[in-house]
Amino acid sequence: MALMNGYEETLHDESCSKPPFVHAIVGESSSSPTIGMASLVGPFSIPVVSHFATCACLSDRNRFPSFFRTIPSDYYQSKALAQLVKNFGWTWVGMVRSRNDYGNNGIAAFEKLAQEEGICIEYSEAIIRTDSQEQLLKTLEVIKKATARVVLAFISFGDFVPFLKLIAQQNITGLQWVASESWITSRIIAETKEYSFLKGAVGFAVSNEKLDGLREFLVTVHPDQEPKNEILKEFWETAFQCAFRNTGSGTPVCTGSEPLTELQNEYTDVSELRIASKVYTAVYAIAHALHNWVKDVKYATNSSKRHLPTPQKVLEYIKDVIFTVKTGETFFFDASGDPVAKYDLVNWQPAEDGSLHFKLVGVYDSSLPSEKLQVNQENMVWTEKSGTRKAVQKGRPVCCYDCIPCADGEISNETDSSDCFPCDMEYWSNENKDKCVLKMIEFLSYTEIVGIVLSICSFLGALFASMISFVFYLHKETPIVRANNSELSFLLLFSLTLCFLCSLTFIGRPTEWSCMLRHTAFGITFVLCVSCILGKTIVVLMAFRATLPGSNVMKWFGPVQQRLSIVCLTLIQVLICVLWLTISPPFPYKNKIYYREKIILECHVGSDVGFWAVFGYIGLLSILCFVLAFLARKLPENFNEAKFITFSMLIFCAVWITFIPAYVSSPGKYTVAMEIFAILASSFGLLFCIFVPKCYIILLNPKQNTKKNIMGKR
Repeated sequence: MALMNGYEETLHDESCSKPPFVHAIVGESSSSPTIGMASLVGPFSIPVVSHFATCACLSDRNRFPSFFRTIPSDYYQSKALAQLVKNFGWTWVGMVRSRNDYGNNGIAAFEKLAQEEGICIEYSEAIIRTDSQEQLLKTLEVIKKATARVVLAFISFGDFVPFLKLIAQQNITGLQWVASESWITSRIIAETKEYSFLKGAVGFAVSNEKLDGLREFLVTVHPDQEPKNEILKEFWETAFQCAFRNTGSGTPVCTGSEPLTELQNEYTDVSELRIASKVYTAVYAIAHALHNWVKDVKYATNSSKRHLPTPQKVLEYIKDVIFTVKTGETFFFDASGDPVAKYDLVNWQPAEDGSLHFKLVGVYDSSLPSEKLQVNQENMVWTEKSGTRKAVQKGRPVCCYDCIPCADGEISNETDSSDCFPCDMEYWSNENKDKCVLKMIEFLSYTEIVGIVLSICSFLGALFASMISFVFYLHKETPIVRANNSELSFLLLFSLTLCFLCSLTFIGRPTEWSCMLRHTAFGITFVLCVSCILGKTIVVLMAFRATLPGSNVMKWFGPVQQRLSIVCLTLIQVLICVLWLTISPPFPYKNKIYYREKIILECHVGSDVGFWAVFGYIGLLSILCFVLAFLARKLPENFNEAKFITFSMLIFCAVWITFIPAYVSSPGKYTVAMEIFAILASSFGLLFCIFVPKCYIILLNPKQNTKKNIMGKR
């Protein structure tokens, strides 16, 4: 009323007979106050141009004949939101709105358009900033219990902030937020780390514009320029945390010399002028209307005499105003007083500091004949339910369903997919079940703990065997070395060194050559080792048989026969290996059956007959050696090497007997680890049981290393 009648203390009959105090009004910001103001000034034909009142109801020319706006109507925003939700396949959504004209009308339009698009709405809740915490908690409980994971928040900024604080306290996450233009570009919300659960929020914002010279103007304002402007003084005190009057509270006194140019806040930030630019456009729309009226008056009267326009004239001219805005686009009002609806699609994406920043990912332009919504989904971040399939809930609408996670090895890379699709044999589903990735290939490598430990044990075994060989070589003329057939001892130590080293061929990525080498090297070296032990056992037995009167058995098993027997026994294993490698050799094999989620790269034995023939031959010689050593256990104690051989072969056989079930049942790379463990355990058993007692006598108890002690009393 003050704008129409002037700032008079009282109103009287003459107030209504005078021309209005103003010819046009810019404002208001919110829809509800604007509805009241436009209803009041409409009968007086005073143009009202709003920069932020978006309620679709304001487009009703019968109710608001003098209303215009420079921001699109919520009808277009609701239409754009319905298309956006449909575009992403979100057919089951919840809604929260402001309990005012803005929220009620916006959601009403969305519900109608959503129904046409086949979108189902699970709930629709209304809040307002004056609601008690108990009321807000009830709304929050509805959201928590709902099955809809997409929430459309058609809420004004002031109503949303108290609700957001409560959501942060309750730690509610996993929702996909769809925003209205009132808060989608709010830096206050986006830069608050407690609201990081809004990551992926998407919504439409009015298009941004750059206003040249605005920042320069803002940093030059000063309270001294307008001493009566209380708002400017209040701004200055708030910005610099000072007071123009000494209040005695310890607040610094404003000097007026505080530099606005160094101020870094929303006041000096001119990067987001989406709403401010609409004020700019509103002022220019009125200015262009007045300018056009002045030109027409001059042309009609052909006079430079000053004329004052009436509000009716301004209203008449503003309907037809058309001009170019800062972005280079043509601006005009349609028959309803609305501009062409054009929105930026904004996506909230996480920044490195934990806050959220705005990413432009699309546009909506109502002036386009088709494809009004254009979205660049590749640049988007959102909370989605890919990796699941739909399962319809009984007794609920068709578009209401549960999202059932895809089974392992299956994916769904589309939202609201009805089925999950299996990956190929060499692929597996990723953690989100939305992409097939190459299966992890597993084999025992040198870089993992098990591989490193086994490699160290292998090298230590080879080192111990070499050190014992060196000790025996230094003391080769001593009775204990000579009495135990030094030639066979050195050959046995050499074969044990090879046994330790052959275990290294089992570690690393299987190749064609390594697969053939590992089993054949193992088979031949172990047969050589067992053949030497068998030879030593036979020598012990023959030696004591030769002490019987009239016995000349040793001439049948002298050094030549010993060497020949070892060569023959080893050649049999070589022949078996050659036949195995010729007929059906081992080869690298990708085992995709044992584990579904990974591929075991292993050496397939090729011929099972060849594999078990190699193992069987080793077992046969081991059992024979054990039996002979067992028969020789009662020989004279001082010379009884047979008891050490018996114990060593007992360990050897026990290891390999337990290896068979462990080998069959061990999964993946642990099968190879078990085989290496069996090789090392049996090799260490032979090395320690046969040679450590001798090394003890040689190095620590040399008094027993005499011929007399070796031969004993007999």
